[in-house]
Amino acid sequence: MVYQKKPLFVEAMCYDGGHESLRVIREWAHEGRPGAANAIVFHNGIGCYVRTSEGVMRASVGDWIIKGVKGEFYPCKPDIFELTYDAVLERG
Repeated sequence: MVYQKKPLFVEAMCYDGGHESLRVIREWAHEGRPGAANAIVFHNGIGCYVRTSEGVMRASVGDWIIKGVKGEFYPCKPDIFELTYDAVLERG
């Protein structure tokens, strides 16, 4: 059998390595989401760390932070992100 992934929509933000980028991503990850307060754990100047259902994962500069369908967060490499997702709406 061959299967196709169901179309779904996710929110995502690109981490550019700056402190402002991290602040905006943390704000986005925490807004109105009880339990998400520790989603973005910390930033060490090289990357930020994201608490996922599989443990803490490092997001490097240029990686995308994705909010999944169950409200979970995880990093995604830019090449995989571009192959998997198309922009449909800009956050306003």
